[in-house]
Amino acid sequence: MYMKLTAVTLDCADPLALAAFYHRATGLPLHEGSDGDFAGLLGAGEAEGANGLYIGFQRIDDHRAPTWPDGAVPQQSHLCFDVDDLDEAETELLALGATLPAAAQPRPDLWRVLLDPAGHPFCVSVPKKRRAETP
Repeated sequence: MYMKLTAVTLDCADPLALAAFYHRATGLPLHEGSDGDFAGLLGAGEAEGANGLYIGFQRIDDHRAPTWPDGAVPQQSHLCFDVDDLDEAETELLALGATLPAAAQPRPDLWRVLLDPAGHPFCVSVPKKRRAETP
């Protein structure tokens, strides 16, 4: 059996606002059919016809943001992104509207956990290959 992951969708109160945050953070283009109920970003190469990973954002009435790490409202999933520089990425993402969770960072030397404007935890990390090269 062959199975390929083609999309990840996050629940939120405002799909266009959350799509705009991730668009500014990643540069991925907004899908032309995006609206107030469902918005999406085209994965790398998808706009040119390649089969990249689509990131969707769907409106949920009475959406409750995750409360990571306490678990009262579970995170259920999170996205991970490779970045060139952890400190620079954290600074830029905070300027775009991300926030830091109240909990201490589990491994700030390897990755950073942030919360998107809808409260979903996401991680930024240096690519694994570069981590292996770092003394």
